[in-house]
Order: sequence, then C-alpha cells, then structure tokens
Amino acid sequence: MALKQSERGAISPFIVMDVLRAANRRQESGKAVYHLEVGQPGTPAPRKVREAAAKALENDLIGYTDAMGIEPLRTAISGHYKCKFGVDVDPARICIASGSSSIFVLAFLAAFDAGDRVAMAAPGYPAYRNILGALGIETVTLLAGPESHYQPTVAMLRDLDRPVDGLIVASPSNPAGSMMDRETYRELVAYCRANGIRLISDEIYQGISFGDVAECSALEFGDDAFVINSFSKYFSMTGWRLGWAVVPPDLCRAVECLQQNLFISAPALSQIAGVAAFDCEDELQANIAAYARNRDILLNELPKAGFDRFAPADGAFYLYADIHHLTDDSEAFCRRMLNETGVAVTPGTDFDRLRGQNYVRFSFAHSEQTMLGAVKALQNWQK
Repeated sequence: MALKQSERGAISPFIVMDVLRAANRRQESGKAVYHLEVGQPGTPAPRKVREAAAKALENDLIGYTDAMGIEPLRTAISGHYKCKFGVDVDPARICIASGSSSIFVLAFLAAFDAGDRVAMAAPGYPAYRNILGALGIETVTLLAGPESHYQPTVAMLRDLDRPVDGLIVASPSNPAGSMMDRETYRELVAYCRANGIRLISDEIYQGISFGDVAECSALEFGDDAFVINSFSKYFSMTGWRLGWAVVPPDLCRAVECLQQNLFISAPALSQIAGVAAFDCEDELQANIAAYARNRDILLNELPKAGFDRFAPADGAFYLYADIHHLTDDSEAFCRRMLNETGVAVTPGTDFDRLRGQNYVRFSFAHSEQTMLGAVKALQNWQK
C-alpha cells in the first residue's frame, strides 16, 4: 500500500539551483565553467565581519538567542534605516532570521491564510510563487515588461477580475534589475493601504544600484508594509544565512511566535558577526564598483555574441536578456550553452512561466575574470 505524500511538496524546482548543480558537476570533471547563473557575490564577507566571527568563536557561547534576534544587531539595523532613509524604526519591530528565505515563510504565514490571493510581477523571483503554493496560497501573475519598467503597477491591480489579499514587490528586482522611482512606489503603497492589500516589500538588493533611479524603501511611506532584507547580497554574506524583516506592528507577535516554533532563532554566530557589517562601507562600496565594471563588460560584449536586448538593470547584479531571436526553448538553450561553452546562465522559465522560454538571466556577481572568460567563450560560440 502506497504511503501518504503531501501535495505541498509538489512545487516547481528552483531551476537556477539545478543549473548550478550541472555546472558544478562539469567543473568537478575538470572542464572550464563560468558561473553567471547564481546570484551569489564572488567576494567573501567583509573583513571586520570575519574578525568578529573569529573572536566570537573564541569567547562567546554560540547558543540560542532571542527569537527576534540579538539586541545589538536589531539596533544596528534600526540605525541603518535612520542613516540611509531618515526613517525611525523601533528595534522591537525587527526580526532577525536565517536568511530572507525563512523570512518569506514567516511573512506569508503571518499575513495570509490558505486560499488567499497574492499578486506579483512576472518576471520575478520564483521562490515567492513556490513558497506560497506550498502554503496553499494562490498566486496572481501581473505580466510586467518594458512599458512598466518590469514592475507591478496600480493599473495592473485595478484590472484584475478579483481583488487580491497581498502584493509582493521587489526593488531592485530579480531577474530584471529594475527599480521603482519614489512616486511610483508611493502610489503603489497608497493603493494597497486603501484597498486592504498587504504589501510585502523585498529589498534584499538594496545598496546595489547603478542608474539614475534613487533607492527608496517602503518604510518611507508608512509602517504597514512587511519589509524584507538580507545580508546575502550587498553585504556579501550568502552562506552566513542571515536576513531581517521590519515587521508591521500588528504582525510582530505572530512573527515572533512563528519564529520560536519554526526556526527558534537565526544562527548566533552570524548575528554577532553581522553587527560589524554596518562598519564596512568602504569595502562594500568597492564591491559595488566591481559589479559596475562587470555590468559594463557584459553590456558591451554580449551584443557581439548575439545578446543585445536587456531589461533596465538599474540595480542588483543581473541582466535579463530577450533571446527570442535565438531560441524558443531557453532551458534547452542554457543546457547547450553550458555543455558547449562552459558558460552557466539561468533560463527565463525560472522567473516567468508564460514568457520565460524566450529569456535568460546573466549574473555579474562573480569576478571580472569570469565575465571576460564568459563573453569570449560566447563570442566564439556564436561565430
């Protein structure tokens, strides 16, 4: 007799991780690989973070912490918002968690019930859709493109046949790298507030920007958005599994109880070391300058290999490329590219189920040497 299997586990794979696995297997066989698939900085955690971790290992009890996180880190994050955006954030509203991934789980469980409807733009980060699906929450796709700067709009929400309970926004976004200007963001927050739509603001790429669009946070427009951030991207600490949320006041206790029961607390060592991350501005800005150089290399050289249609790339470290003139099967195209050139990129189907077969995402988070090797391999491939 067959044993019970939950339907919750029958979610789509996170395709970029499948690509990474294939790329690693190729690399283990001794073949060249250029990692442009995964959104992981090619630099280590800042020096002061590593020093703080080493000191803590020698002197501190690395045990459980308060479920919402250690006070010095929550205070440092509060100070970050005051310094960067002029916003006063009560440290009591800040929840430290094991990366932004666990915060999405906390946010979705605290804000929504099974059967609720949550809207998000496509292309967009696939884990939103997959986590919501595992929780029995319906996702509503807002088809975004150049006309909306690859971001959701008030008009898209108004055009829905049925209302939604939530909206996820990301600025800078993954995979498009687009950012919302301040007035557009303000209008979206106001519309959600007036219509009872819980806004989840993914701000994990904050700090990584290149264009003329000024960075802003949903916190500048009120305290009812659930704001999510992370130490993974700007702070170059992916493997430390450390993120945070600024939680709306009405959800603080729910998030605390969920954290206590699901995750206990974020890793103590990462939290202690994370306090030092806010004192590493010079090193972090040097990383941003390196990303900017990598971005320029791809924008200048990829057109010579046939990739010449890109989303804005205002921020984050991605180029989302339209390749409909090259293929109508981006997954097969990416497999062939990896096998024949060693260049690993992510098919657009990870980010957009309806149109992603005509797109790929390039990550420029790794070294300049990786970028140069990748574009040379692709140029030779397309000859």
